[in-house]
Amino acid sequence: MEFLLGKTLSELQEVALSLGLPKFAGKQLAEWLYVRCVSSFDQMTNISLKGREALKAAYAVGRHAPVREAVSVDGTRKYLFEVFQRSGLSVNEENGLSSLSERSERSYIESVYIPEDDRATLCVSTQAGCKMGCRFCMTGTLGFHGHLTAADILNQVFEIDRRQTANDEQALTNLVLMGEGEPMDNLDHVLRALEIMTADYGCAWSPKRITVSTVGLPAMKRFLDESDCHLAVSMHNPFPQERALIMPAEKLFSITQVVDLLRQYDWSHQRRISFEYICFRSNTSPRHAKEMLRLLKGLNCRINLIRFHETDLNARIDKCDDETIAWFCEYLNDHGLTTTIRRSRGEDILAACGMLVNALNAG
Repeated sequence: MEFLLGKTLSELQEVALSLGLPKFAGKQLAEWLYVRCVSSFDQMTNISLKGREALKAAYAVGRHAPVREAVSVDGTRKYLFEVFQRSGLSVNEENGLSSLSERSERSYIESVYIPEDDRATLCVSTQAGCKMGCRFCMTGTLGFHGHLTAADILNQVFEIDRRQTANDEQALTNLVLMGEGEPMDNLDHVLRALEIMTADYGCAWSPKRITVSTVGLPAMKRFLDESDCHLAVSMHNPFPQERALIMPAEKLFSITQVVDLLRQYDWSHQRRISFEYICFRSNTSPRHAKEMLRLLKGLNCRINLIRFHETDLNARIDKCDDETIAWFCEYLNDHGLTTTIRRSRGEDILAACGMLVNALNAG
């Protein structure tokens, strides 16, 4: 059964007309789905009973709660969601939960809620697993299990925000599409979700509250042209030959091509470009710092340095000591490249950068 969640205003208007409802019912549906964030057709009280029954017969809302949760000592929360490739899917929704029959391939993804003093950030997944194969990333060991739809992406946002506000905890203030998967490899669904999050008929978020990450793919151009959200590029090494050894995507679209593309856009206003840089022993030398300065000269950007989270799955890469990371950060800042060291969150529950492996589903 097809989900309404993830449909744009024009598509919801088409749904309304196809069921014999007035066109303005499409706007009502958008408000129920994206402003009031309901999980049941019965909650849509300004739509006629007959209209609601017609909707139930043809569609499902598309909301489903996470199946498991883990809480870190630092307050970070990780959630496990079940997602589905919806061939022959039948969904029965009651009290915001879903039971499924005629079940097709089952997959899981994780989302991470990161509370801070005055903000709360949700790290959202865009694919089940990942096909990019970065050597240092545990998520890459999962392999690729499918694209998430806009409904899958938005469900993470709405369900986790509902849980936090119901518990009188900080509501979401920021989104980062930095969970499982490569957003530029699933761009149609990512752009659809971003439209709904930022449109007046949808959640009406400012695009400046959303950051989308990428290893750097040609689809970046379309993202930059069709969205105003921030962009974060996973660099991890400024030398193409060295980067290719740990990031296979370098062979498709090199870091020099990435930077050349970014130079074609104006970053002098509110929209930001950042480069994520996981620090290993092999990429934090003076030689690497000088090449970063050369590569990024004149580009209005910032660098986020990230400590490497070593596990049994990626132990062949040597981690960098804190003193070297501090020196690397200071050197880049002293030479005009705004650089910060990102504090790791949720490492004890495998929720930190590069650690999402659906561990909550173990057993």
